[in-house]
Amino acid sequence: MDKYLYLTINIASVFVPFLASFYPKHPFYKQWKNYFIANVIVAALFIVWDILFTDIGVWGFNNRYLIGIKLINIPVEEVLFFFCIPYSSVFVYFSLNYLVQKKIFEKSHELITLFLAIGLAIIGLLFFKRLYTSVTFLITSCFLFYNYIKKTNFSRIYFSYSITLFFFFIVNGILTGSFIDEPVVWYNNNENLGIRMGTIPVEDTFYGFLLIASIIQIFERLNQKKI
Repeated sequence: MDKYLYLTINIASVFVPFLASFYPKHPFYKQWKNYFIANVIVAALFIVWDILFTDIGVWGFNNRYLIGIKLINIPVEEVLFFFCIPYSSVFVYFSLNYLVQKKIFEKSHELITLFLAIGLAIIGLLFFKRLYTSVTFLITSCFLFYNYIKKTNFSRIYFSYSITLFFFFIVNGILTGSFIDEPVVWYNNNENLGIRMGTIPVEDTFYGFLLIASIIQIFERLNQKKI
């Protein structure tokens, strides 16, 4: 049964959000068209990134926990990851916009964006030869600088992502080896900072943020055009 672990994690992560998407007072399913367009655009880029980093050994996958079907060199479960996890995360964002009217980071979001953009740029340049660190941090930094210049209000994205992190630590913790004998996804520590939050590389936090925030931005812009 070990070979179904990664697949089970994907399904479990999206199961409740999928059912809750039909909540009649605030149905997420009515937003599916724009959401899936955004998800496919961003997921395609991340899957290419994933394929390249797997090929050069920045990270890899444990066949013990996989069903054995691959897209080029990455397991089908990894492809599903870029659809299941974003769905759950954007659903959290969508739900919190309905449940919490107050913008928690309204007064500080610009400062947070600038601080992260500068900090990630510095670390990315200092550790330029560590590919996971430099590529993730520098791309995220450029993304944040662009939105800082455009005066994008990230207050709700920061709030929802801070909530999502709780589930992120559970899911990603299992994938990186917490609670199981071996990691589902292994990382080459020569290509990252070597700083772990439990078993999770610190880079994963910003990799996840870039993934989710990019999808939310495209999703919201498509919704605005519809309006």
